[in-house]
Amino acid sequence: MLHINDITYRIGDRLLFEEATVAIPAGHKVGLVGRNGAGKSTLLRMILKEIGPESGEINVQQTAKVGHVGQEAPGGPQSLLNTVLQSHAELTDLNAEAETATDPNRIAEIHTRLADIGAHSAEARAASILSGLGFDTEAQSRPCSSYSGGWRMRVALACVLFNEPDLLLLDEPTNYLDLEGVMWLETFLRSYPYTVLIVSHDRDLLNKAVSHIVHLENGKLNSYTGGYDRFEDMRREHMERQMALKAKQEAEKRHIEAFVERFRYKASKAKQAQSRIKALERMRPIATMVEAHTVPFNFPKPEPLSSPLIVLEETSVGYEAEKPVLTKLDLRIDMDDRIALLGANGNGKSTFAKLLADKLKPMLGKLRKSRKLEIGYFAQHQLDELMPKASPFNHLAKLMPDAIEAKVRARLGSFGFGVDKADRPVESLSGGEKARLMFAIATFKKPQLLIMDEPTNHLDVDSREALIHAINEYDGAVLLISHDRHLVNACADRLWLVENGDVGRFDGDLDDYRRHLLALRAGERAEKRGPKVADTRKAARQSAAEARKRLAPFKRAVEKAEAAVEKLEKEKVKVEQRLADPSLYEEQKPEATQLVQNLQLKLADIKHRLDDAETAWMTAEDALGTAKAANE
Repeated sequence: MLHINDITYRIGDRLLFEEATVAIPAGHKVGLVGRNGAGKSTLLRMILKEIGPESGEINVQQTAKVGHVGQEAPGGPQSLLNTVLQSHAELTDLNAEAETATDPNRIAEIHTRLADIGAHSAEARAASILSGLGFDTEAQSRPCSSYSGGWRMRVALACVLFNEPDLLLLDEPTNYLDLEGVMWLETFLRSYPYTVLIVSHDRDLLNKAVSHIVHLENGKLNSYTGGYDRFEDMRREHMERQMALKAKQEAEKRHIEAFVERFRYKASKAKQAQSRIKALERMRPIATMVEAHTVPFNFPKPEPLSSPLIVLEETSVGYEAEKPVLTKLDLRIDMDDRIALLGANGNGKSTFAKLLADKLKPMLGKLRKSRKLEIGYFAQHQLDELMPKASPFNHLAKLMPDAIEAKVRARLGSFGFGVDKADRPVESLSGGEKARLMFAIATFKKPQLLIMDEPTNHLDVDSREALIHAINEYDGAVLLISHDRHLVNACADRLWLVENGDVGRFDGDLDDYRRHLLALRAGERAEKRGPKVADTRKAARQSAAEARKRLAPFKRAVEKAEAAVEKLEKEKVKVEQRLADPSLYEEQKPEATQLVQNLQLKLADIKHRLDDAETAWMTAEDALGTAKAANE
């Protein structure tokens, strides 16, 4: 299907591809991965013939139709459904010709071809794709121009998927999808009958939707079988083998050099020495694969506060001159919470985040916050609020008016802005670099609550792993809105569902949530089939909601007990690490001895409280199990 042969390409003095070669057979689903700036999007442009390589060639199978999402999103007066249907040029032309054709033979040809391309099911397929990407029946009838750019990009994606090209090129399609849309796209791509090449940093999508990974690194394209996790394992093994071969070659080289140095001037050994010198000259060095350094995220340590940080009581929130988006919220957030928000775009996740971040005021009810609470807020739209002509140094210096220049630069350095980037205008920074600057600004005041709305959109896989590490090391509360399931699974210990104007605890994990979505869609299909089945579905959903409500107090008790155990275990580890510090015993002073005794007493007290907490936890778990059994 696609053959890339020995291509070389530069941008300025930077070499992106150097005699790179790879072949993608028809029907393969391939993920193209590599660091930000490596040249992945440039490669897609070369495949589309928008630019050409300096040398080498890229060949796509003849007659193959290539599809991609363009830069311009559709925005005309047509409805979404008609926009998708009209994007299929052949279908549109044939339907138009069928209305005016008079030649019986041509009419027969038209209808045969319409049958071949599935014209009878076209509207249903278009509606199904739009539904999967988050547009219900009512939304599909609205004009394209009434939607924002992000939503219109979903329509552009729907158009490409509806056309079913032989070679489907996708460049970070999940950046404008929510979690529900990503889950649907994953399923769609798995069953897509043609070839797919997708640029993505979404680890879960690359594990579940593709069968091969092509890695772009150091100007070369290397193909691996399997998803992203398998690619990482295989690459790590390859690196280890390369390092072992390199070490063996270096040892052999040192041995030969020692022989030459010792015997090159001895007549009896001169011939052998010359032979070894030639062997050294012929020895091609083995390239050492060195992993590029990923700059870590360094979130400052917040001052601890007593829980709760925030309490909502019968709170409603929305926008001026509109009815509330969310109503009667009764929730609390504690210092050690790690919460991820679930729910389709438009349900109110960002509205809820803005309420907590003090970007929106409650319409009704109460919102109480800890007096000293600082909140860090990261949202994608804030990237557009950065001053394009100003540098990262200018942005941070504004927050540190009394600080010396060295201190400002040190703070920037902890987020990856060295001398080469700290003074560049923001407009010249990559999306990932802008995101790092926003993190530096959002965490500047050492917040006890960090709210992150789609924080990974511009980060590559390694930077996402660095962000996960930073969140898990962070001592404050975290509220996440993200379509990146790997991030949610790695960082969140509870899920809240934003749905039907409410925010409530979701009992289960992301796999349970997938099943929840499937059940909802099955219910929607049932409603279209008839009122009797729809009533049954509605009753089942109501019954499930009532069961969750009955179980909620027991689950909260389990969560509270589990949190207490985790807190005590962390305290125990800290004290044990302090007692294991050799420097503590080097001082023979009385105060050092007293410190050791105090730490031992503290450890004993923690162990005693931990036993009680574990007993309370098991009791709560037993009560929950009994309640579940009673509900069944």
